[in-house]
Amino acid sequence: MMYALADCNNFYATCERVFQPRLERRPVIVLSNNDGCVVARSQEAKDLGIRMGQPVFQCRDLIKQHGVVVRSSNYALYEDMSRRVVATILECIPDVEIYSIDEVFCDLAPMMGRDPEQLCRMTRARVLQWTGVPVSIGIGPTKTLAKVANRIAKKNPEHESVYRMPEDTSECHRVLSSVAIDDVWGIGHRWGRRFRQMGVETALDLVRLPPRQVRARFNIIAMHTALELAGIPCNDFDPTPAHRRTLVRSRSFGKMVEDQDVLSQAIASHATRAAEKLRLEGGVAGRLMVFIQTNRFREDLPQRSVSGSCELLPATSTTPVILSEALQIGRKLWKPGFAYKKAGVMLSELAFGEVQGGLFAERDEARDSRLMQIMDQINARMGSGSLHPAASGLKRRDWAMRQDHRSPRYTTRWSELPRTV
Repeated sequence: MMYALADCNNFYATCERVFQPRLERRPVIVLSNNDGCVVARSQEAKDLGIRMGQPVFQCRDLIKQHGVVVRSSNYALYEDMSRRVVATILECIPDVEIYSIDEVFCDLAPMMGRDPEQLCRMTRARVLQWTGVPVSIGIGPTKTLAKVANRIAKKNPEHESVYRMPEDTSECHRVLSSVAIDDVWGIGHRWGRRFRQMGVETALDLVRLPPRQVRARFNIIAMHTALELAGIPCNDFDPTPAHRRTLVRSRSFGKMVEDQDVLSQAIASHATRAAEKLRLEGGVAGRLMVFIQTNRFREDLPQRSVSGSCELLPATSTTPVILSEALQIGRKLWKPGFAYKKAGVMLSELAFGEVQGGLFAERDEARDSRLMQIMDQINARMGSGSLHPAASGLKRRDWAMRQDHRSPRYTTRWSELPRTV
């Protein structure tokens, strides 16, 4: 077995640079929803000491002093660039497993007639040439060792962004001895503290623990991690993306909401988008939950966080059904005298593929299906939200997410295509 992990470098910040070359070598940060906290940083921004998750107001002086480029999250751009990176990798390596928006595992076993390192260097060069996104690639006999190798490839310039774990056991152990235990994939800080209390400081220390002891003190996942570090594959390679178990659609408001009608518009908008996304994935939901909450950081204001749910019988992805139920729950949750900061909906008990309809269904499911198909086709052709329920509002909503620094959606909006001057 041989795996590779391709990880896009500083992905969100890199996407901002692809269509704006003037941002090269300048510190760039990307902010969370409503421009609240730092969620991505270029290497230059990291070197300035800007921390992940740091509230942007705490960085104001650094931003002004060093000319830091600030961008709002542009998920339409990031998701499309991710698809382009994956499509490019598939041109070189046919078996991939998408791990996250910026990470892809590759199964190199079917291509073992070729030199793995040379193959990965060629793949990296093509991704950079075709998409403008630099990637680091780690190679190893297990997914966990490929993850370790990827970290080394990214942190050590002498490897030129591609590193293969040594086949020699003693040399591999030397590498693992340099990896802190809480830097191991799947361990994290909480388990890292527990391992350190046991005297386990590095990845090599974990390899040397008896696997049964690891399972007894933690669980089978930790034991699999230890075995994978020892070169024994435990995490299966699955090129088919697993279906999600829940679908959540929520946003913090650009400003506080104290009006019930405005809150209902937000709930309606989230319910509509959640139903649309579920249909796109070919699923239906059996349960709906709606939640609203105030700003827990505003200790000067009264606090409230509540939710309500209902069963969807039969399971459905039809917008009018989900919307009607969501608005009913929202009306029950509403209580005056509070300034609400966030609302959202969650669809759960999801099913995909052929789903049995309800025996006593009151709605014409065939008609609903045709209606939703037409609605989705219009929105796909004319732009998301071109056709939407009136309950979600007829004009720009004051509660909409704040994105004061968003760059154009270069690859997914005709009106925002890059232009040469």
